[in-house]
Amino acid sequence: MRRMLSRRRAAVSGAAIILLAALPALSARRPRYGGTLRAEIGAAVSSLDPGGASANPEEAAAKAEIAALIYDHRNPDGTYSDPGPFRVSEWEPGKHLTLAANEDYRGGRPFVDAIEIQMRRAARDRVVDLEVNKTDLAEIPPEQARRAADRGTQVSTSQVDRLVALVFLAGHPAASDARLREAIADSIDRDAIVNFILQKEGEAAGGLLPQWSSGTAFLFATVSDPGRAKELWQQIAPSPKIVLGYDSDDPQEQAIAERIVVNAREAGITLTLRAISPSAAVSNVDAELVRLAMVSPQPQVALTSFLGVLNPLAGVNPDPLPDRASPDQIYESEKAIVRSFSVVPIAWMPQVYGLSARVRDWKVPGPGESWPLADVWLDGSGAAAAQGNP
Repeated sequence: MRRMLSRRRAAVSGAAIILLAALPALSARRPRYGGTLRAEIGAAVSSLDPGGASANPEEAAAKAEIAALIYDHRNPDGTYSDPGPFRVSEWEPGKHLTLAANEDYRGGRPFVDAIEIQMRRAARDRVVDLEVNKTDLAEIPPEQARRAADRGTQVSTSQVDRLVALVFLAGHPAASDARLREAIADSIDRDAIVNFILQKEGEAAGGLLPQWSSGTAFLFATVSDPGRAKELWQQIAPSPKIVLGYDSDDPQEQAIAERIVVNAREAGITLTLRAISPSAAVSNVDAELVRLAMVSPQPQVALTSFLGVLNPLAGVNPDPLPDRASPDQIYESEKAIVRSFSVVPIAWMPQVYGLSARVRDWKVPGPGESWPLADVWLDGSGAAAAQGNP
């Protein structure tokens, strides 16, 4: 009998522990209304018209984030409709934007009263402003994530969902030889780019989709082969002059481009670098570095979106994928592009955000998702220490 009672007591005690573990922690803080969230971006958004042209991909991405805060729906034709969680309060094109909470938003009033967005802030300045508590939210380059965390900034990192690739431009005779493109592709040391330039905040890329999305990225080689590159280059006579372009406003792109030139030189290949303005027509380079952001975690949707950018640039035009393509069909389409060497995947990077200590309930956005600023709230103390990755 005593043994039976003991077992019953143990069972009740264990059930109580499980029940208590399932309850919210007593120390958890309830969301609070009020306050102004300060954000900084690198882009200079000149117009809030969603249908207006953008000067560069960075501005287009920033406009999309802002539109997702002002409007509730994005229609299939790319237009927006229905009032969103915030409305425009102050607007100084290219410099500053203030959004006020929409009291009548059908999804519920946002917790913060307003969002102030400062534009044209360089990456280094954004990191410093986070350190001195001058801003609450800023996207920071992956290679600066560790430094920011070491200095007390909350760092929130997504899965790798942004691809840096080298694209040989269609119609340029210097890059028309597939052996030349393959030689340059074989010379690139992707691991060195990830380890030293990105400070290990990323992954070497051999395909157009990351492993977590497609499940087939491991089938694409990422290891450089300088010997093979040299052999292919020696087959081409006379050796053409190849000009590689990169975004003149992007120090990270410049560093990656410079590393590619060093790798090529080690294989006996001569590349010339040229900084290009994002707003200028690219006509004086044979290849350029591009960034591609996944619009969806679904591999077919992401690959189709990438092809919409790559087809006009590189002239790659694989057979269209059927609706609900199988993993094998997606892989074969991806392989056809990579094996043409017109597009050379280099590295996958995550989105990295720095947050002040007072930001609560932040969730890092995934591919195709926007900043969840209607759901975050600000801790009034402003001095609570960050606990892990939000």
